Amino acid sequence: MTAQTLDGKAVAATIKSELTERVAELRERGIVPGLGTILVGDDPASQWYVGAKHRDCAEVGIESIRIDLPATATQAEVEAAVDQLNADPACTLYIVQLPLPRGLDENAVIGRIDPAKDADGLHPTNLGWLVLGKEAPLPCTPRGIIELLRRHDIEIAGQHAVVVGRGVTVGRPMGLLLTRRSENATVTLCHTGTEDLAAEVRRADIVIAAAGVPGIITADMVKPGAALLDVGVSRDENNKIVGDLAPDVWDVAGWVTPNPGGVGPMTRAMLLSNVVDFSEAQAQQ
Repeated sequence: MTAQTLDGKAVAATIKSELTERVAELRERGIVPGLGTILVGDDPASQWYVGAKHRDCAEVGIESIRIDLPATATQAEVEAAVDQLNADPACTLYIVQLPLPRGLDENAVIGRIDPAKDADGLHPTNLGWLVLGKEAPLPCTPRGIIELLRRHDIEIAGQHAVVVGRGVTVGRPMGLLLTRRSENATVTLCHTGTEDLAAEVRRADIVIAAAGVPGIITADMVKPGAALLDVGVSRDENNKIVGDLAPDVWDVAGWVTPNPGGVGPMTRAMLLSNVVDFSEAQAQQ
């Protein structure tokens, strides 16, 4: 068996085309969606991600507001940037690019974001609404994974999903999304305390690998025909991006995301979707 590709790049392109039409309709009504970003420091990966988000905005017609601060920025300076975007009526939603440089309190910064402007869905209030099942901005990567599965007509309801990794941006909220009534999956969340990871993964119809450990999921751990989604981003000795899925999983699985080109483009597309969704909701008020 050779797995089929869960092509996040192609699906994201389709979503951006749909968003372009929705943004044009909003603009006709005098509503201009705007995405803000706060970038602290000169980490090359973070700079690339932020640049890509602004290019995405230009592509679909969303205005973008960019605040870049040096790595030497103080906690007060970062929080002042947050306050600036909280107060800016041109900014519909915004993100603080993580991780922040050492010495800055990420939780304090995220907690200062106006929950109604939280494009990443990571504010404690919005994570709480997710637990309670109330509508709020959703974390972009988990939302993107659900959308990628749906657009490939992969069954979620009644399926057993295993999430590997318990990070705040993917692992924990992933389980919350998958167990909503609209998804209705049964979820096992694995982490460093899981005694037999292979046994847990073997039971899974859907595997979301978000451990950040290169090749942690191998072919012998995979149920034939399962859908595997690779969220891990690491670099090998040649500085090449590698994911959590070993190459041999393609011989056993039914569906696999490439890495890069799988989950990443969906994350960016969902960031734009969160902005447009919120703008449309505002337009109806």
